[in-house]
Amino acid sequence: MSKVSGHRPLTIGELSERSGVSPSALHFYERNGLISAERTPGNQRRYARETLRRVAFIKTSQRVGLPLRDIREALESLPNSRTPTKRDWTRLSLRWRQELDERIAALQHLRNDLDGCIGCGCLSLKSCTLQNPSDELGASGAGAQRWNAPI
Repeated sequence: MSKVSGHRPLTIGELSERSGVSPSALHFYERNGLISAERTPGNQRRYARETLRRVAFIKTSQRVGLPLRDIREALESLPNSRTPTKRDWTRLSLRWRQELDERIAALQHLRNDLDGCIGCGCLSLKSCTLQNPSDELGASGAGAQRWNAPI
């Protein structure tokens, strides 16, 4: 691997220390095509310094709740696998904004329904706004119709 801007490539330990990401997570990112390394003649990984920005991009994307699949697609959309820039983040975040807004709305709805649910007992699920909105299950009879069903 050639030196970038006169700097030598980073070892996995250096990348881990600088990024705050464990070596095992870096290996995982590499296996999943999110970052790449070249190998020395002794088969040790060496990372270009730009990998720090890629790892920061991955960590930030994960923090906002994006799955690795979406992060990988975003990184693959960059020309020549280059390091993401501020402009790239702005463009990509616009794509994700609607999905994040939908998640926020769903969580707010869940939170608001939870406030109304506390103390109801949920033994019959007859009036629970979380498990049985608008008493949809009332037609199915009494009892816990969807006790562990996803919301």
